[in-house]
Amino acid sequence: GFGNECVSEDPRCPGALPEGQNNPQVCPYGLYAEQLSGSAFTCPRSTNKRSWLYRILPSVCHKPFKPMDQGHLTHNWDEAEAEPSQLRWKPFEILRASEKNLDFVSGLHTLCGAGEPKSRNGIAIHIFTCNTSMINRSVTIRFQVKVFQGC
Repeated sequence: GFGNECVSEDPRCPGALPEGQNNPQVCPYGLYAEQLSGSAFTCPRSTNKRSWLYRILPSVCHKPFKPMDQGHLTHNWDEAEAEPSQLRWKPFEILRASEKNLDFVSGLHTLCGAGEPKSRNGIAIHIFTCNTSMINRSVTIRFQVKVFQGC
């Protein structure tokens, strides 16, 4: 505490902590090096608070993801018709859980957009409705939308 750096090592695994470095390419005992940061990325480096953990298994471990149908999402504006009229959107119908389960990913709808995602130039506007939790699903929106289901 008080700005000091503390180190502890399991006595059953001597030499588990790397000396002179904190993120070696190959950790002793085949451990995984992970940094846990408690600081915002905008903080000056000298004020960062962090912990290095050396784990038997990585904190995030999963089987490969499988692509899924993108539903009502799009990112390719070349395929979309331009709409010059003023647009208004009525609220999306919120289904009862007994009717159909819609999680965040299934309930996403692209309303409009412009630009090219690969050049990071443009915008897309989405709206969502959902009535159930997401289980083993994720969405990645970076250069283009990809929907995945965990195994």
